[in-house]
Formats: sequence, structure tokens, C-alpha cells
Amino acid sequence: MPAQEVRWSSMARSVSVVGGGVIGLSIAWRAARNGWSVKLYDPSIGSGASWVAGGMLAPLSEGWPGEESVLELGSASLDRWPEFGKELEAGAGVELFTSESSLTVALDGADAEDLRTIAEWVGAQGRELQILNRAEVRALEPMLGRGVRLGLLAVDELAVDNRLLLQALQRCAVDAGVELIGEAVHSLDRLDTDQIVVTAGIASPALWPGLPVRPVKGEILRLRSRPGVTPAPGRTIRGSVHGRPAYLVPRADGIVVGATQYESGNDTQVTVAGVRDLIADAEALMPAIGEYELRETSAGLRPMTPDNLPLIGRVSDRVVVATGHGRNGILLTPVTADATVALLEGSALVEAKAADPERFEKVAR
Repeated sequence: MPAQEVRWSSMARSVSVVGGGVIGLSIAWRAARNGWSVKLYDPSIGSGASWVAGGMLAPLSEGWPGEESVLELGSASLDRWPEFGKELEAGAGVELFTSESSLTVALDGADAEDLRTIAEWVGAQGRELQILNRAEVRALEPMLGRGVRLGLLAVDELAVDNRLLLQALQRCAVDAGVELIGEAVHSLDRLDTDQIVVTAGIASPALWPGLPVRPVKGEILRLRSRPGVTPAPGRTIRGSVHGRPAYLVPRADGIVVGATQYESGNDTQVTVAGVRDLIADAEALMPAIGEYELRETSAGLRPMTPDNLPLIGRVSDRVVVATGHGRNGILLTPVTADATVALLEGSALVEAKAADPERFEKVAR
């Protein structure tokens, strides 16, 4: 993978990773595999935003003109996912992938025009998306609502089971020699390793002041199939309903429905309004969704940045940050792991250049 050499270098080979979501676990695993002595600190591994996620890997169908850097980073990570996932599946003995394509649908004329815009722009960036008419959408996914006007098929976009991913990453990290320490870190000064990586999500600014990361609440539903119900779609289904983004992500035992988005501080309560909107939007996409068992409602706090790009970079000679992935933490896991390990070893991954935290003036080195 291409890397650009930078001046900083070190013989240091011990590192503390602070934060045990998918980002922290993947970095710890890859670093340990590269010969680093790794300690990972988290009082409750995998219980944050990584636990409450749909698992979509959809940088292409979410692309939009002017967001070239977001598309480039997401595409670089999507390209890494097949190999990354296969390594985890082999190491942990699980099946991670739940979908091998995604279909975004339009329910009105304005949304249909947006899909055409996305297809044209993404195509100009060298990636292919297919426009499907109403009949083609129905032939592909007959359980979708008759109000669908147009579809956008991304054959390269995948989806994974986020909870099995956390399980696999933890297993592979431990097998690689990572020491898991069930403690919270309130100050980086207490850590005794040569290097530190901050992957603490919304708690990252408390560890490195100035990081522009804020919590954004998201609610999801997990539905379980029942005997005789309409089968789940064979791929991830996305759409916009009354201006709200909605998605259905298949799982081995049902469907994940998401997701609301609120600027509500550290609130993780699931609201009646949130559940109502998610069910209504899911029914607009797939009318038979009401046949399923409502197994779980949950909410998490996504660590968002002002420009929707994560923060991946060195902020001091000892500290690297890898945080602020927002709603794309699962998607960006492989490229973030590669970029962070490269930084630890004195180089920089070209594909992650746009995520350098120095783009924000308040992030002091």
C-alpha cells in the first residue's frame, strides 16, 4: 500500500491504545501483528458507538459532489475490506459479511434526481454505480414498496455484522498478543509506553484538548425474522423518507433498521418519536417490515467532526489520534488501522492525508 515517508522516526515498539471500539481494536491487532507490544485500555470494550451500528460499507452511494476527500478515503477503505474481513473470519471462525451490494431507492422525483447526480459524479471519480428503473428495482427486490421510482445499485458495497466484527477483532487482537486492560484512562500522562494512540470516540477531546469531536445521537432498531414472514432483502437498502435517511441492513436472523440523528449532547435514551419514525420510514421502503419481531431498540453517540472526515494523525512525538469517524467508523476501520500503524512506524499513508488533524488550527502538537 502506498506510503509517503516523513521525517519522524523511532525505534520505540510499545504502544498504548486508549479506546476499545472497532477502531481501537483494529489498530491494536495490526500493531501487535507488526511486532509492537500493545496495551489496550477500555473499561467496557465494544460497548460504544461500534455496538450500535448498521455495518454498512457504503461510501459510493453516499457520495455527493464536492466531497471528494470523503469519497476517496471511504473508497480506499472499502477496497481493503474484502481482505481485511477474510483475515478476521479466518482468525475468529465467524462469518462477518451480511450483504455484497447496496441498493438506494428514490420515492419521489427530487430523490430520483439526487440519485442521478450521485451516479454521474461517482462515475466521474472512476467508480461505477448503476441506475435502475422501477421495474428493475422490483425484479431485484420484490419486497420493496410500490412507491419506489428509481434505484441506484452499488455492486461493490458490502455490509458486515458489527457485533460479530467486534468479537472477531477482540479475538484476533488477543491472539496477536494485545493486553486488554479494563480500566478507563483519564490522563495520558499515566501511560508508560513509548507511543500512545487515542481512539476514544467522543471522550477523545478530554484526553487531547482541542480535538473537534462532538457526540451525535443515533437510534437503531434490530428486527428478528419470524416463521412465514416476508424474506429480508438480499442487500442493504437505503432511501430518504420525508427528508430522513433510512436504511435496512440484512442480518443472519433479521434486519437492522436505522438511523435517527440528533444533536443532543450525551443523551443515549431511545425516544418514542425516534422509534416511530424508524418504523414508519422502514415501512415506506418495505411494507412487510411490520411482520418482524421488534427485538431491540438502542442508541449510540457517534463521534462527529465539523467536516465529516475523521482525525487520523500525529499530534505530538508520542501521541497519535484516530477518532471522529462519525457514522462511518465500521467502513473506515481498515484504512484507519493501516494509516495509524504507518504513523507509528514513521511514515504516512497517502490515502489518509485528508484526515490529518492539523487541518484544524486548535489541534496543538
